[in-house]
Amino acid sequence: MFKHYINGKTVMGRGTLVDIINPATEETAGSLAWADGCQAQEALEAAQRAFSRWSHLSINERGLWINKLADAIEAERDAILDLLMAETGKPLANAVYDFNMLVDCLKYFWEEAKRLNGTIIQDYDNTHRNLIIRQPLGVVVGYLAWNFPLLNVGYKLGPILASGCTCVLKPSSKTPLATLYIGQLAEKIGFPAGVINIIAGTGSEIGKVLSQSSIPKMITLIGSSDAGRTIIGQSSTSIKRYSLELGGNAPAIVMPDADIEKAAELLVGLKFDNTGQVCVSPNRVYVHKSVHDAFVNAARRYAQRIRLGWGREPEAQMGPMISKEDRARMFALVENAISMGAELICGGNIPEGMDKGYWFSPTILARVTGGMRVYKEEIFGPVMPILTFQMREEVIKEANNTEYGLASYLFSNNVKDIFDIAEALEFGTVCVNEPFYAFNLPHGGIKESGVGKDCSVYSLEEYYYIKRISIKV
Repeated sequence: MFKHYINGKTVMGRGTLVDIINPATEETAGSLAWADGCQAQEALEAAQRAFSRWSHLSINERGLWINKLADAIEAERDAILDLLMAETGKPLANAVYDFNMLVDCLKYFWEEAKRLNGTIIQDYDNTHRNLIIRQPLGVVVGYLAWNFPLLNVGYKLGPILASGCTCVLKPSSKTPLATLYIGQLAEKIGFPAGVINIIAGTGSEIGKVLSQSSIPKMITLIGSSDAGRTIIGQSSTSIKRYSLELGGNAPAIVMPDADIEKAAELLVGLKFDNTGQVCVSPNRVYVHKSVHDAFVNAARRYAQRIRLGWGREPEAQMGPMISKEDRARMFALVENAISMGAELICGGNIPEGMDKGYWFSPTILARVTGGMRVYKEEIFGPVMPILTFQMREEVIKEANNTEYGLASYLFSNNVKDIFDIAEALEFGTVCVNEPFYAFNLPHGGIKESGVGKDCSVYSLEEYYYIKRISIKV
């Protein structure tokens, strides 16, 4: 039975007893009782009490604890990986990436915090010395997504601890187990009480308590745009800061001069990574008409080579979808596209012999048009829609024709096209000739894809406020 981590201790939840289901096998991965609203309030108050102590530690003192936690997590690598794979259905390689990002982010943000410097603003009349310093915000509430549970913890817990903030983290109710296990390790090493609190439960109960409270000074979320709007509405009880990484509808543009074979390989790799359940997954692939057939044929070959499986199964590359409902949505999206004239290139079915679990074959659709659901909605699954274009101005306009603005991709060897198109795309990230993400690079969107950044020093800076100190001389 899994427990929550509140004020330095692991505790049983007081809410409904639930089983977490392995989406690859439909077997129980673990059980717990949800935390209730009173426990959410206890976690907030614990974080508030701990803030004064934690924020006044030196950066080196905080670093000792951060590294101690990272080492404790690393020491339990195999157990955590098995737990992570059981609740998500991830193959081992994907789970290792997820796990490593947590450890790497904890260490990275502490190093970056040591490099943040204050400054002195020149006084025009030489009558004052004006100092600019950074101070931590206070209590942070972090809502985490289910697709990369531990990466999400790293993206949030790294800057929270390094900056001197304290927190209440709420993992997704679909995948809370590995995250709750981090709380067990924090208790085991005697991490300062109240600095980290991890509770799992329903958004309607504990989420409402966390958001509506005046204790948090910041709310950060990795989730859907709908979830972001809900949390902003609930949290308007007090003035808070927000860092929200929300939905995406990423375009990928393949120009006629691109390396078509490489573009197909890379886009298929990214599209079907984590079963397409990635916010930066290419959602609309625009291929120049002159190279369309070559791209489609190459993409089909790469997609059909993908080995389905989960956990430590040999050579497994793509796991199941997270739930039966999510898989049903893939069937609906594909059926809608085909009914409106799309061509099914491959997939669109449950793989043979995989009736148990929520499996769905890597799927490619050609001849996709703007009226189809796969064009307008965030797919968040293993379906790649391919569209054609002829003019550069046309494809830029179509790529930007979305309420989202998270990630985008461009494949071209023409320097002028690269700069002109990259600057014209209305997205927080533009990756040219290769999808590239790293924890030292800012990640975040515009429009309905959110505000603020994850990763990099730009994310860390959001956990401080700027104080001016002017001294008469």
